[in-house]
Amino acid sequence: QVQLVESGGGLVQAGGSLRLSCAASGRAFSSYYMGWFCRALGKEREFVASIKWSAGTTYYADSVKGRFTISRDNAKNTVYLQMNSLKPEDTGVYYCALRQSTRVEYDYWGQGTQVTVSS
Repeated sequence: QVQLVESGGGLVQAGGSLRLSCAASGRAFSSYYMGWFCRALGKEREFVASIKWSAGTTYYADSVKGRFTISRDNAKNTVYLQMNSLKPEDTGVYYCALRQSTRVEYDYWGQGTQVTVSS
């Protein structure tokens, strides 16, 4: 089993920054991706960014390119999401997730952390 624990959410004004963290523990995989997703109020959960752990290759939703950066710390088994130039439409619950490279769907999810951007 895998445990994912997010932290770093909060309330910030438009134009501000936040950094989310997600610490992973438990079962280890040889090849996997970690991602960040956002569920805004009344909407479905949407992809934000992901990183292939071994290679460090990153992927972003068009809406966050140039503003958000995903990174990882191998020693801490932690993935980060640096969010800059935040907009009110970035508001939502942010979830960290993990999937094995052989799978399409993310199988493991954190509990989520609230990000609120005021205008």
